[in-house]
Amino acid sequence: MPTNRSYALSIAGFDPSAGAGILADIKTFEQHQVYGFGIQTANTIQTENKFYDIQWTDLDFVLSSIEVLFNDYEIKAVKIGIVPSLSYLKNIVFLIKQLSPKTKIIWDTVLKSSTAFDFLTIENNSELISILNEVELITPNYEEILKLGTAKENADTITERLTKNCAILIKGGHHPTETGTDFLHNQSQIFRISPETTKIYAKHGSGCVLSAAITANLALDQNLLNACKIAKIYSEKFLLSNPSKLGYHYV
Repeated sequence: MPTNRSYALSIAGFDPSAGAGILADIKTFEQHQVYGFGIQTANTIQTENKFYDIQWTDLDFVLSSIEVLFNDYEIKAVKIGIVPSLSYLKNIVFLIKQLSPKTKIIWDTVLKSSTAFDFLTIENNSELISILNEVELITPNYEEILKLGTAKENADTITERLTKNCAILIKGGHHPTETGTDFLHNQSQIFRISPETTKIYAKHGSGCVLSAAITANLALDQNLLNACKIAKIYSEKFLLSNPSKLGYHYV
């Protein structure tokens, strides 16, 4: 096992197309010279174009895997992807913080696949807040942020309320007026992260790659704003890598 690299962990689903989930995260970690571990929350049947089925991993199995890795390695940052419930997520987050309070957690709020397969429904707001209090960053797009609030709230209201608990990066892929522009929100400031170009090719797993790149940069001791800026550049190269929906990874 290497001793000169930082460690990062992806806790996410297995996508056999390798466009999203653990495989995409590990590719991203490797390109950042970060050693990546992976724990599978689900096994899926999918391609870059269609989602067919999902089989969730037993929570106790996931928690046991987390304990083993954290007992042996100093893991600086963790990215969490698809989970079946808030309770499942809460158990994961709280165990990580119990084992390693300084580890930074990024939750990529995958609430629905691009093919309309629902992964998670937010039902308990108090449970959500308890989770966000332990998380460094969440990375919803403009459709996902609406699912983290009530029907009476708009995206701005939800974001302002939830930044009392953790930082939020609103991904710009679904921005209603500024396509491709990301906005990093914390309790006191909003940072605009503009794209180099909006002429990109759509990619399966682009959100996974962005959040994994942020995780890798946090593991390399970048501050959150710089981590998001560097990850933005990396993800744009991924989006521009070829015309197909399966992107290539390179720095």
